[in-house]
Amino acid sequence: MDHQAELFVALQRLLPKHALSRLIAKTAESKTIWLKNLLIKRAIAAFDINIDEAASGDLNDYENFNQFFTRALKPGARPVDLDADALVSPADGVVSQAGAINKQRIIQAKGSDYSAGRLLGNREDARLYENGTFTTIYLSPKDYHRVHMPLAGKLIRSRYIPGDLFSVNDKTAQALPGLFARNERLVCEFESEQGQFALVFVGAMLVAGIETVWSGFETPGPGVVRDSDFSHQDLRFEKGEEIGRFRFGSTVILLFQKEQVDWEDSFKPLSAVQMGEKIGTCR
Repeated sequence: MDHQAELFVALQRLLPKHALSRLIAKTAESKTIWLKNLLIKRAIAAFDINIDEAASGDLNDYENFNQFFTRALKPGARPVDLDADALVSPADGVVSQAGAINKQRIIQAKGSDYSAGRLLGNREDARLYENGTFTTIYLSPKDYHRVHMPLAGKLIRSRYIPGDLFSVNDKTAQALPGLFARNERLVCEFESEQGQFALVFVGAMLVAGIETVWSGFETPGPGVVRDSDFSHQDLRFEKGEEIGRFRFGSTVILLFQKEQVDWEDSFKPLSAVQMGEKIGTCR
């Protein structure tokens, strides 16, 4: 194991991650003009954020830092591949992993995996994805932070699962077993022409919150799993339609059932992706 990665994880264990993340959340909601403008300018410089593609480049149009961080983009900035068989990326980011689910095991990093049951918080649901396909996409602070549908589908349920808030960068993924099944997350399951699929929002250290278009901000509840049944509501979303957003860098995980999706040859670990581009083909 990389000793630097091991030390990085050890330091995270010592930090009051939830308290720190909530403090950041409070600061990011500040409407004090000088403070929110300072935070935005520092973020643009530190993370090399491309403000030119934002719907507005005027800092005064953002009420607080969170509004800037979850900013909309100019029309056409993220064209969606509308071919009927195209599966598109739900977010901007870098591919951490993509491949086959081995029975119910999902690869986290070289030599490390975790179970779909732990990730989804339900063993019965996990059986649906046995020997299916998955991908993990990491969103860094510089990325566009809205999450969109990889294909058309109907929301049938969601599950908020409390947990840790470790960083989800590559170093932590390599050094901390079961990282994505340990962190706070929101599991969203959809019905589609490709069968059922899951999209998981994974929280991380300094992530100030997860928000969806159907429930708004997911208020953290330590120790309390929240299941929500949407099967009787007609919550349908088209491919490329926005469904949620992160209030800082984090990760999206997709799970598909067996023999439903084939990844593009170019879609592999460490490759950069943008929301809307084709990452796979629906069978």
